[in-house]
Amino acid sequence: MFPEDLFGWLKGTQQVAYGKALRAAGSEAKFLDVLTAALDKPLEHGGGMLNILRNGVQYIGGGRLKMAQFRPETSLNATTNEQYAAMRVRVMRQVHFSTADRRSVDLVFFVNGLPVATVELKTDFTQSLDEAINQYRKNRNPLTNGRSEPLLSFGHRALVHFAVSNDLAAMTTRLEGEKTHFLPFNTGHDAGAGNPPGAGGRSATAYLWERVWEKHAWLNIIGRLMIVETKEEWDVATGTSVRRTSMLFPRFHQWEAVTDIVAAVSEEGVGQRYLIEHSAGSGKTNTIAWTAHRLARLHVDDEKVFDSVIVVVDRTVLDGQLQEAIRQIDGSGKIVATISPEDVRKAGAKSKSGLLATALKNGELIIAVTVQTFPFALDEIRVDKGLKGKRFAVIADEAHSSQSGQISAKLKAVLTAEEVEEIEEGGSVDVEAILASEMTERAESKNISYLAFTATPKNKTLELFGRKGPDGKPVEFHLYSMRQAIEEGYILDVLRGYQSYDTALKIAGQAESGDGAEVVEEAAARKGLMRWVKLHPTNIGQKVQIVVEHFHANVAHLLEGKAKAMVVTDSRKAAVKYKKAIDAFIAKRAAQDTSYNYRTLVAFSGSVTMADDEEWVSDWGPQPSKDDEFTEANLNPGAGSDLAAAFKGTTYKIMLVADKFQTGFDQPLLSAMYVDKKLSGVAAVQTLSRLNRTHRTAGGEQKRKTFVIDFVNKPEDIRTAFEPYFTNATLETETDPYVVFHLAAKLAQAGIYTPEQVREVAGLWITRKGNNALSAAISPARYEFSRRYATAIEADDKVTLNTLDLFRKDVSTLVRLYDFMSQIVDYGDPYMEMLSIFLRLLEKVVADSSWAAEVDLSDVVLVGVKHSKGTAVDISLTGDGELKGIGAAGTGTRKEPKYVALQVVIDKMNDLFGAESFTASQVREFVQGLVQRLLTYPNLINQTRVNSKKQFVESQDFQAAVTEAVVDNQEAHNTMADYFFSDGPGISAVVMALADAFYEAAIDQPTNG
Repeated sequence: MFPEDLFGWLKGTQQVAYGKALRAAGSEAKFLDVLTAALDKPLEHGGGMLNILRNGVQYIGGGRLKMAQFRPETSLNATTNEQYAAMRVRVMRQVHFSTADRRSVDLVFFVNGLPVATVELKTDFTQSLDEAINQYRKNRNPLTNGRSEPLLSFGHRALVHFAVSNDLAAMTTRLEGEKTHFLPFNTGHDAGAGNPPGAGGRSATAYLWERVWEKHAWLNIIGRLMIVETKEEWDVATGTSVRRTSMLFPRFHQWEAVTDIVAAVSEEGVGQRYLIEHSAGSGKTNTIAWTAHRLARLHVDDEKVFDSVIVVVDRTVLDGQLQEAIRQIDGSGKIVATISPEDVRKAGAKSKSGLLATALKNGELIIAVTVQTFPFALDEIRVDKGLKGKRFAVIADEAHSSQSGQISAKLKAVLTAEEVEEIEEGGSVDVEAILASEMTERAESKNISYLAFTATPKNKTLELFGRKGPDGKPVEFHLYSMRQAIEEGYILDVLRGYQSYDTALKIAGQAESGDGAEVVEEAAARKGLMRWVKLHPTNIGQKVQIVVEHFHANVAHLLEGKAKAMVVTDSRKAAVKYKKAIDAFIAKRAAQDTSYNYRTLVAFSGSVTMADDEEWVSDWGPQPSKDDEFTEANLNPGAGSDLAAAFKGTTYKIMLVADKFQTGFDQPLLSAMYVDKKLSGVAAVQTLSRLNRTHRTAGGEQKRKTFVIDFVNKPEDIRTAFEPYFTNATLETETDPYVVFHLAAKLAQAGIYTPEQVREVAGLWITRKGNNALSAAISPARYEFSRRYATAIEADDKVTLNTLDLFRKDVSTLVRLYDFMSQIVDYGDPYMEMLSIFLRLLEKVVADSSWAAEVDLSDVVLVGVKHSKGTAVDISLTGDGELKGIGAAGTGTRKEPKYVALQVVIDKMNDLFGAESFTASQVREFVQGLVQRLLTYPNLINQTRVNSKKQFVESQDFQAAVTEAVVDNQEAHNTMADYFFSDGPGISAVVMALADAFYEAAIDQPTNG
């Protein structure tokens, strides 16, 4: 603390009360003790810096003393204006923060002597932003040897921590050692991440001190924007509800949008329109809450600008998020009136429109309505004489849509024929269409300001809300682009995982025709197409097989086995058939392999009947008559009426939809989408964007990968649809699977890494050895790259610099292509899998941004080894027999294992193979080959000496060795070996039986000397 500022402000603003409180406390030190105790109380009990600055502290003798006065809305109250003018904002350099040692932080910001922020500064010439972040992670822990560091403890002193270099900035509100998560705090550049280069002697991050840390702006953020959020979150891993408290500091684009809107409205007055184009992942709900609050309280020249602010939101937001955010930043009780059936009942009103009229007449500051109620609000404003001359702001979030059977004539006028047809099929009407229909039929209202928040504005929305740009075309008022959200890591790029089925077939064709056969000899002794590519999508039955096989091979094991998929069908009838077909196929596959235990849901509105001559397959159940009705309820027995909630849990993995859940549906576990519907324009963007939510599982696995298999659309049409919202959208169209080998060979030629390093890094990765071990293992390659780069810079050797830049690009390309191609082609080469792991990590450490900093590799999450489900990643990576470090072969003579135990293994194998027809002698040969191979591992034999059979059978070491032996024994029988790379219960039964047989054989082996 800086007591001089605190006591100075209190004396100057509340002299009498402060004098009494000080006398009662007995000394300045005791006075500070009371303040410290209040700061140290839990945030949810009214403690912490933000609560104290906003609400003051209760003192015996002095009552509640204010610790700050934020800017009053008007100049009418002389006292509060004088108190605000007296506010003391100070920055101090090199502040020693630790109670345990002499560590200091570069800058600390104080408000009235109380610390509110810390900053670590780095200059790019010597250090980077990553170094500042690492400093916070490693040396700015809220605990030192178990003792608390008050300045750094979450929410109790400093509210936010900034890491800043000349070029970039990031911030966090919670320091928690290595787990600390920093968010970018940059202005954006060329519709992407980062900042425009500095100019005129100013650094690229000058906006921080010029705009964000400017005294009035800074106090406004602390007083009116920061929020403490306590959420009940469902923990999928434990199946329980957990309370999590977090503190929200606005991201740069949120702060800038709110600030710019308030400035524009203050200058332009009421009656204008504003289009705020903020991508998914931008935190729109909070931006809307902040905007609504600022506009509801806004005064210009001591005159209130709006009588009421109407916010059009969906049900869930209506139920709490908006009110809670606004309650915290306003503190004056209930300033949000909601209009819902529940509210109508409570108020004893006759109808929603009646309650709405009352709220409008009473001048409620903020009125939250749903899409359905919104047109009534506009009608009310138009016809009610009591509202004449009143002024309103309307804030609408396009992401919300309403299920609607009827379409009004004025709504039809603004919809395309396809949209009308879709709505009649049971689709939803979005807010944009309703706004457009209301506004096109009347002239601009001088007493209403409209603010439309949208991620994907349609042309109509741009025409209605946009402002004329330099070329005369309408443009948005404020932009946070999809590209910036992707580059900053808030959402995933769904186009990276997009492939049309045609492309997959072309790749498969190239693989089968053996183009580049000479490469195959060395690098892909065993090459096969993934099962799903061999099927042909001629009808729903075939498409369902493709969906299930692709999901099983590529998706099901992601996110600790919790990943989900969506199938987008083109009509409600198709959705019903898909549901029948997929359930029948899964049942059939599960009978052969129990790991296909996926359950599905189907979502559409209303009910569907089939014509008498409807195409129907006997596997789907009896042919329905034209009187049989299909509904969500009878097709999803036991799922309940809230399908979104049912899909949230662990029971259901695949959801089939017809014009439902394609917009506004938020399910972070959704990792794959299978599209069997023509999509174009905004609908294509909104539908595929269901996959873009990021997610981190309880075990730390991050969602990094999404899949789209499209049966209907052309890649160029999808790219065109994304282009307006995502500048430079790219899709993977490479169709030659051999490019992967060519690139791998080219990278190896550079001599920056060796195969031994690749194996070592992959081994550490698979066994999850942590960041330090990985950093050490990858550092030789990193050092070699940076040594060459530095030498080339010094010698001004442009050719070498270009070669190294190209190497960097090729690394990224290979990682991306391998992810893409290996869905389709089984490269069958464990080294390729290891190389993809190695290069994914190398990509991070040779990136432009990582020169001087230590790079954190712990969040580079590797997904999906091809044969595998779940943690079977380990499997195809132990392939070279060099990862597990098993010692040389023992000297004992081998002997035939006990027959009985061996027979059990063979029986289990036959259960596992199910429908595959292998002869008894093939299976026996394979199993005996495996056991013989395992008997050459002395470590295993020694383990049978010191462990009981039970301990040995359950050992992880044995499972790893089996995998290795299978790979070595693979040539004996490819197809059988493949089964070991699945992760179903069948395979674990085989491994257990194998352990038993091995134990029997090994205890007869002579002991190693």
